[in-house]
Amino acid sequence: MIRAKKSLGQNFLTDENIINIIINTTEIKNKNILEVGPGTGNMTLKILEKNPKKMIVIEKDLRLIDELNKKFGSKIKVINEDVLKVNENLISKEKLTVFGNLPYNISTEILCKWVLNVNDKDLWFDNLILMFQKEVAERITAKPNTSNYGRLSIISNWKLNIKKICDVSPSCFSPKPKVDSSLLFFTPKKNFFKISNSKNLEKISRIFFMHRRKMIKKPYYQLFNRNNRIIEKLGIKLNLRPQNLSLETYLKLTKEYEKLRN
Repeated sequence: MIRAKKSLGQNFLTDENIINIIINTTEIKNKNILEVGPGTGNMTLKILEKNPKKMIVIEKDLRLIDELNKKFGSKIKVINEDVLKVNENLISKEKLTVFGNLPYNISTEILCKWVLNVNDKDLWFDNLILMFQKEVAERITAKPNTSNYGRLSIISNWKLNIKKICDVSPSCFSPKPKVDSSLLFFTPKKNFFKISNSKNLEKISRIFFMHRRKMIKKPYYQLFNRNNRIIEKLGIKLNLRPQNLSLETYLKLTKEYEKLRN
């Protein structure tokens, strides 16, 4: 039996009921499937039973790759790579449906990378079905004017519709994590707000939320050089806190920031 590596954030999903909930979240038959962090292949097996057109897995741990190859052979294509270093746009010429029990220590990094790799014309995925630490899932799905709302909420909801499927208890994993988990379902928005460079949205949200309990006056003046025309145009009050501004407001601020820099 293969032991999970703590250094890789491995917690293998073993509960069959939860696996069934996950794979029934979206259509699999005749679809191109990507599974990230397949572990010992418990969910891989269930996905293959639903007859996907193609099954690709990304796994960094060589011990697990040997196990997966023994179990599934040519039924799967294995990419032995760190998921953060993979160019998603080169994995498949066709769109992928992505399943992932993500390592908690890099889950937000993975999601942000994927969101920011969604360009206007050529989406590389049609759905993402991903497991996160519950606390992280609450930040991803948070609405304005709540304590969990922040940079992660803004970046995640910019291009994606997000739906929570269920919470998952530690007993569903081996070894048991010390936290609860949540399963989220992401679909790309047909029309999302266009900005020139996603790094500008990252910068705006980072600077605004650097001091989330303080008024936005200081970060606003830092970014916009005391330009009051923009706050008047967007109807923003400088005595608000960062969590009081909507996603749309952050996107419009990013657009204005880009105009100033051009």
